[in-house]
Amino acid sequence: MNNAKNYNAFSPSKGRLRMGDPRGFIEHERSEPEYRPIGERILDFREVSKPAEESVVRVQAGRCMDCGVPFCHTETGCPLGNLIPEWNELAAAGRWREALDRLHATNNFPEFTSRLCPAPCESACVLNLHSEPVTIKSIERRIVDRGFEEGWISPRLPSKKTEKKIAIVGSGPAGLAAAQELARRGHSVTVFEKQEELGGLLRYGIPDFKMEKHLIDRRLDQLRAEGVEFRTSVTLGRDVALDDLRKDFDAVGLATGAEKPNDLAIPGRHLPGVHFAMDYLIDQNLVVAGRKKNLELDARGKSVLVIGGGDTGSDCIGTAKRQGAKSIVQLEVQQRPPNSRPDANPWPQWPTIFRTSHAHEEGARREWCISSQRLVGDDGGVTGLDVETIEWKDGAPTPVAGSTTRLEADLVLIAIGFRREPIATDRRMMTSTGGVFAAGDARRGASLIVWAIAEGRKMADGIHSYLTKDTSLITKEKT
Repeated sequence: MNNAKNYNAFSPSKGRLRMGDPRGFIEHERSEPEYRPIGERILDFREVSKPAEESVVRVQAGRCMDCGVPFCHTETGCPLGNLIPEWNELAAAGRWREALDRLHATNNFPEFTSRLCPAPCESACVLNLHSEPVTIKSIERRIVDRGFEEGWISPRLPSKKTEKKIAIVGSGPAGLAAAQELARRGHSVTVFEKQEELGGLLRYGIPDFKMEKHLIDRRLDQLRAEGVEFRTSVTLGRDVALDDLRKDFDAVGLATGAEKPNDLAIPGRHLPGVHFAMDYLIDQNLVVAGRKKNLELDARGKSVLVIGGGDTGSDCIGTAKRQGAKSIVQLEVQQRPPNSRPDANPWPQWPTIFRTSHAHEEGARREWCISSQRLVGDDGGVTGLDVETIEWKDGAPTPVAGSTTRLEADLVLIAIGFRREPIATDRRMMTSTGGVFAAGDARRGASLIVWAIAEGRKMADGIHSYLTKDTSLITKEKT
């Protein structure tokens, strides 16, 4: 990724731009991002987050303390290596276009990350040692949104074209980032997507209340203008063989994601009304997009159980609430995290603490240390779930005697993660098959959007190096 070179490259006067208010982090408190009122937002699928006012963003950006070692943009804080202190300083000074340039130096799609990333950068902020971190996500969003509003974001065409052709399989954030980087270096890029629409899980798996899909379409227009070609409804292994791609293209990049969900192997799993969370979310997204008229998986008037306590489970809660569920209960087999960092989880690590999402605030009961034992029902569908309480001792679960109970359920959604079937690569991101590369969730397993974009950019470096014999982008990487 070689992002460190960018950090030292910026300078309006051959040196770092200094903080406009060196006491900003002392004199101003953190201003939390705002959400639309619950009573309003649960009536639609529009984004729940509200953009911060520029005056507020400038004050918040001024809280950046110009620390000697900015952990926010190390791999611990941001896999992309985003140059956060630099664009914080520029935003604080109202120099929005320069801030946008620094933001785009490491991140192809900041309007996605500023809405979807859980912000490990904020957790790694040095202010976390004694105060509240900088609102990095809000600042990032304001910078990129301002860029689109002003028309500053436009296609970037290469100075010259090469004769190299590259196939990218998958149009999620990893595939799109790789495609854009390679097209800007003059290569001819074709992206293959198995779905009818582009965007991968950004489009199909992320609810619109977290990110509306016109944001994806806007970036796709930019990629098309930069020369990227797209072919939809093409499944690798069915509609096109990998060997054929290798014959027709000089290199192939696999960014197929991690779409196989973990299943719940308990009696009754076959009952009607028991579904994978992603199938449920995709169904609603297709209706919102107008791709289908009616829901197949509707929570209206039902008792909904969400098994799994992660982000996907939270997305199911928000979706079920908007569909008009009678009740929503989320079950997690792990212990409830502590409210503050445990000693074994020090800064700047990602803190394993109790978190409440905007979907949780909208209405759901959360249960911890719950083990699912048996789904019950008949041919008409699921009616309940037998569970038991467990205790965790030395990292192992122990059932609590006499704790078995039955929870009512008309709709059960399984949100316990995705199978990890990583594609092995070398440090160039190339597989054991010459000229075939891999990146994103396909390579590292289901992870954060910042990792997907970072992986896509790194794969682009690897492919470019392979095609041009230029190793400068690879030799600087850690092995």
